[in-house]
Amino acid sequence: MKNIAVIFAGGVGSRMNTKSRPKQFLELNGKPIIIYTIELFDNHPEIDGVVVVCLESWIPFLEKMLRKFEINKVVKVVPGGVSGQDSIYKGLCAAESYIHEQGDENAIVLIHDGVRPLITDTTITDNIAKVKECGSCITCVPAIETVIVDQHDGSLDIPKRSDCKMARAPQSFYLNDIICAHRKSQAEGKGDFIDSCSMMSYYGMKLGLIEGPVENIKITTPTDFFVFRAMVQVHENQQIFGF
Repeated sequence: MKNIAVIFAGGVGSRMNTKSRPKQFLELNGKPIIIYTIELFDNHPEIDGVVVVCLESWIPFLEKMLRKFEINKVVKVVPGGVSGQDSIYKGLCAAESYIHEQGDENAIVLIHDGVRPLITDTTITDNIAKVKECGSCITCVPAIETVIVDQHDGSLDIPKRSDCKMARAPQSFYLNDIICAHRKSQAEGKGDFIDSCSMMSYYGMKLGLIEGPVENIKITTPTDFFVFRAMVQVHENQQIFGF
């Protein structure tokens, strides 16, 4: 059974306020954010292939960057859809096609944001292990602030902070399970799921959880980019100076 990453890089990054390029193609030290992200999966020994969902007009540039940075495990690059949910579905279909080409019947798929370049090898390993254990895995971090739930009847529910977690990525499943859920949602006309774990929860799947690194942020604003730049500098200092 193979392990496939589906990396979503189809957004335009309106909150980043960039003029020349989408946020996933912003560069740090001459390398686009999306390449930092893909490298994490390309270098992981348990990942067999990577599918990237990309803005169609930026596919030639991405393919050029894949060659420049010697990325070897990307098996398909496909254009995004009309929504985030549709784009993920297109990536899952590409993964399904690749798996069938390999003569396999199923795979574990790790769905990840192209602008989350700060996960670790351990996060990827733990996702794969958790899917094998219970069929799904949602990467989370503990809530560090109070969560307030508006009941829309004039009342508020305030759960204990210790019971709250923030869902991040990767979100991982058996490929057959998540693609069947997508096709069911299409048949029912449900196109507004915010992410894969919301969809799978709606259709009754028990969700396994692992705790990922706190720095596993999604780079959507200039502040996020500055945090990313600082974290890359920390990692470089660790390699050079040992701290």
